[in-house]
Amino acid sequence: MTLETAWLALLGLLLAGYFVLGGYDYGVQMLHPFLGDRGDRGAEGETAKEKEAEELTGRNPALDAIAPFFLGNEVWLVAFTGVLFGAFPHLEGTLLSGLYPLIVAILVGLVLGNAAVQLRRRSHSVRGRRWWDGLIVFGGALPAVCWGLVVGLLLHGVPRRSDGSFHIGAGDVFSPFTLACGLTTALLFAAHGAAFVALRSDSEPAATARFLGGWLLRGSAAVGSLAILLTLFGEGASMTNRVTSAAVAALFAVALAAAWWHFSRGHNASAFAATCCATALPVLLVGAGHYPYLLISSAGEGLTIGHAVTDNATLRILSAFGVLVTPTILAYQTWSWWAFRGRTGRRHPSYF
Repeated sequence: MTLETAWLALLGLLLAGYFVLGGYDYGVQMLHPFLGDRGDRGAEGETAKEKEAEELTGRNPALDAIAPFFLGNEVWLVAFTGVLFGAFPHLEGTLLSGLYPLIVAILVGLVLGNAAVQLRRRSHSVRGRRWWDGLIVFGGALPAVCWGLVVGLLLHGVPRRSDGSFHIGAGDVFSPFTLACGLTTALLFAAHGAAFVALRSDSEPAATARFLGGWLLRGSAAVGSLAILLTLFGEGASMTNRVTSAAVAALFAVALAAAWWHFSRGHNASAFAATCCATALPVLLVGAGHYPYLLISSAGEGLTIGHAVTDNATLRILSAFGVLVTPTILAYQTWSWWAFRGRTGRRHPSYF
């Protein structure tokens, strides 16, 4: 393996890791209104004021599930951005300029969602709490859809100008294939979040999460099938390595089917492992399906790894940092999962 390929693999690993870890954050944010703990809201026969007071102080098992890991998962996105800027400066300059509106939308969703999650319990009224809940859902749904649109654009290919830059217009973003990818990813992240809640929560919220996760996986598979049909009719993905792409797509279908099967049988850990694989595979599909291209043009040649990567001297210098930083990130993630292992519940501290 060459140094260039190794750095490309690291770039893909970091983005796939963020899809897996940040993906369940997005999913939990989208689903948290449907996973509220009704048991903490009082019994029947309470007055309206008593129920309102319970709603203001009641815990949400979905948000409790992600609380210990919240914001920490963004480390993977920061590391991905650092590798992109340092090792692939030509890709960064070309990619971010073309995807600028989607990148801004992702950042807006992150800021709004993160702020709403932390400010939700500071509200002094039920109406205020519901406004924060709406922002939490929006802050999860917007980045999830936009990441799917980015994947769809990378799979389909974008027009390349005469100066070598890539231009992405509204027609590219709102094409049927790209929209199908965006919706597929949003539904998949929501199902992934449901699997995480089922893994971390008590029996009642876990059962609700499994039920929602099964239906979300069906929806993701249905919309994903539409994207495949569009590809077969020449209106979808433009893959350089078709055999590899078909194999990765088949693995994606198997992961969805396995997650649904384990959901239906109450195997929470296995369902979560399957959704982890499903959320990581789109990154592999883009990288392996287009190699040695990093960006595919819909009208001619794309941007190869040789044209996007920095010089070997810089790569060797960066490798010294990569050898230190990557194990540190993995060690931090492993420690955080071990430190906050176990299910959430009423005896578990509430972080939000």
